[in-house]
Amino acid sequence: MKEVKCQILSQIRAAKLSQHAIRTALFFIAYCVFTITHVFAQTPTPESSAAEMNTAEVNASSGNTADANVSGSSVLEPVAAPPASDKNIVVEQDLEALKKTALELNRDLLILEEELLFPSNTQVVVFLSTDVGKFFTIDSVKLKINNQLVASHLYTPYENDALVRGGVQRLYIGNLKQGQHEITAVFTGEGPDKRKYKRAATLNIEKDDDSVMLELLVQDATTNMQPTFEIKEWEL
Repeated sequence: MKEVKCQILSQIRAAKLSQHAIRTALFFIAYCVFTITHVFAQTPTPESSAAEMNTAEVNASSGNTADANVSGSSVLEPVAAPPASDKNIVVEQDLEALKKTALELNRDLLILEEELLFPSNTQVVVFLSTDVGKFFTIDSVKLKINNQLVASHLYTPYENDALVRGGVQRLYIGNLKQGQHEITAVFTGEGPDKRKYKRAATLNIEKDDDSVMLELLVQDATTNMQPTFEIKEWEL
């Protein structure tokens, strides 16, 4: 499996496979992980093998006991199950190692796919975070680049709770050509006194050869008891 991993990664890097080829490779890896998991689930563990052997021997001993009572001979004692064989332990370890390697390969392919589809010289990534809880509860957000809708999201109570506890959401990843661009985010939700709230924030950026990382930041402002909405560009 390690040799296959190295070969696939080297082929992708050398030939820069298309998106379709990469997704085909990912599907193959997902199939391998599923197959390995299924085989591992069907492989009997040493404990289960010992238990089955012990049960079979006890049943056999019971039959021998009945025959002995009929014939007048002595009762046979159940024979203790032998210890688990080293072969089963080795197989279990090999399956675990194979499963781990397949998962690592799947992770590497996902990272490589992202690097190929969104190179640093055109990449733009937008995150969303909140520092709220008193004055605003976010329901949805829409992201526009140059007045074109590129991403939107509706939030569940569980997602809201994760954001309040410090979670950061990757809302969008895409490509932008070099030059001036306008980023607009429209937020809707529940504001003070349970009122419906809708606000927008805008930021103009200059795209160069480096990646652009943006953060949509929603905060509680204690000075006027209102939420604030801001788009910040990270310094890389």
